[in-house]
Amino acid sequence: MIGATHRPSAPAPLAVALLSGGLDSATAAALAIEAGYRLIGLSFDYGQRHRQELEAAAFLAAELGLIEHHTIAVNLAAWGGSALTDPGIALPASGVVDGVIPPTYVPGRNTVFIALGLSLAEARGASRLVLGVNAVDYSGYPDCRPDYLAAFQILADLASKAGREGEGAQLWAPLVSWSKTRIVEEALRLQLPIERTWSCYAGGAAPCGRCDSCRIRDAALRDAGHPELASRGSG
Repeated sequence: MIGATHRPSAPAPLAVALLSGGLDSATAAALAIEAGYRLIGLSFDYGQRHRQELEAAAFLAAELGLIEHHTIAVNLAAWGGSALTDPGIALPASGVVDGVIPPTYVPGRNTVFIALGLSLAEARGASRLVLGVNAVDYSGYPDCRPDYLAAFQILADLASKAGREGEGAQLWAPLVSWSKTRIVEEALRLQLPIERTWSCYAGGAAPCGRCDSCRIRDAALRDAGHPELASRGSG
C-alpha cells in the first residue's frame, strides 16, 4: 500500500538448550529450532568419564546453528557418588530395573544444570529452557520425572525476577514421556547426524556397546530400521 509504514518482523523468540552431546538433548534442541526458536547452547564439564560427549556437543552446536554455545565446568566428580564420575564404580550393563535408581544417577546433577540454565535464560531474556530429559528409559532417575520438572517450574518462577514478573523461562522437555525408538525416529525426521551424537557412558574411544545407555540406544536404532548406526562396541 502506498504510504504504508514498513514494520520489520519481530525477531524469533530465544531459548536456552542444555546440550549434553547425546541423542536426546540434540533432538530436543532441533525440535525447538523447528518451533521457531533461536538457541543458546549450554554444556557442562562435570567430571564425567565419558568426556567425548563434550566434543559431540560442540559439533552439534555448530551443526544446528546455535547463536551461542557455552561450556562451563562444574566439578561434580569431586565428591563421587556416581558411576559416571567415579571409574571405580561399575557401569550397569544388565538393563534397567523398575523402581531401582541405577548407579549412573549423579547426585543433584539436573538440579544444578537446570538452575544454571535458568540463570543464563534470565540474563539473556530467553523464554524457554529446553531439556532432553526422558523418564521412560531411565524411570528410576528422580530428576528426569514430570513431577520433578513441575516442582522446579514453581521454584523457578518464585526464585527469579523474571519469574516474579510473569516473564520467567518455561521448562520445556518434549521427550520426557517418549520411548527411545520414538526419539530416534524423530531425530531421523529432523535429519540429525545421529552418528555424531555420543551416548556411551564407558569413556572409551568408541562406544562400548555394553553399558545400559549403549544397549538402549542400539535397540532403538535397530527398531527404527537403522542397525548400521548402532555401536560396534570396543571389544
